[in-house]
Parts: sequence; structure tokens; C-alpha cells
Amino acid sequence: MDAGSCNACNTAGTPLMKLSLGKDFFGRTYDRLSPSSDQSPKWYCEPCSMMKNLQRDFRDIRTEFDKLATGQTSALSEPEAKQRAQLRLREISAIAGSQTAGSSLLNPADVKQLIDQFHARA
Repeated sequence: MDAGSCNACNTAGTPLMKLSLGKDFFGRTYDRLSPSSDQSPKWYCEPCSMMKNLQRDFRDIRTEFDKLATGQTSALSEPEAKQRAQLRLREISAIAGSQTAGSSLLNPADVKQLIDQFHARA
């Protein structure tokens, strides 16, 4: 899609893409194309599309961490998944911190806070 502007940074005149089908960080399928869950689709330029992927992984990890912290069943109960999540958070932190314009999609301070919470639980 070339018309319109990026829903994250408002850049216009660049190809836009929509992320709707795929798997989350833990390999679970998601489908945002379903009419009930995607009433107002959002379109992103390439840099914001990458940040949207990082945001989704961060959100997935945070949700599972919150479950773990409250004693619920969590994908992070598995040591391998927990290690993978910690590595991914470090990647997300490095990439998000290197964005010169900053992104409204992902706050590097939130990522750092979750990394610190992981270390506190270790």
C-alpha cells in the first residue's frame, strides 16, 4: 500500500505494510485479520513495522512474566524459554535504544525495567 501515512510516525509517500498474521514470541498463532479483532487496521512504514514486531515480542514477554510473577502457568516456567526471552529483551533494548527519532511504539525505559525485573527474580 502506498497511499496514506504511517500510523506510528505519520511518514507519508513511502510503502506501508500491515502486520496481521503470524506467531507470537512463544510460537502461538495470532490472527488480527479477523473482523471481530481488527476493526481499524493500522499501516506502518518499514522502520515502524520493525518496531511493531519488537513491541509485540516485548508485550508477549511482559504478559508471560506477569503470569510467572503471580504464580500462574507461564511459558517462562521453562528455563529455555526464559533464557530466550531474556536474550530477546536485550536485543529489543539495543534496537529500541538506537532509534534516533525514538518510537512511540516502544519505550526503552519499559524494556529496561522488565530486564531489571528478570534479573531480580534470578
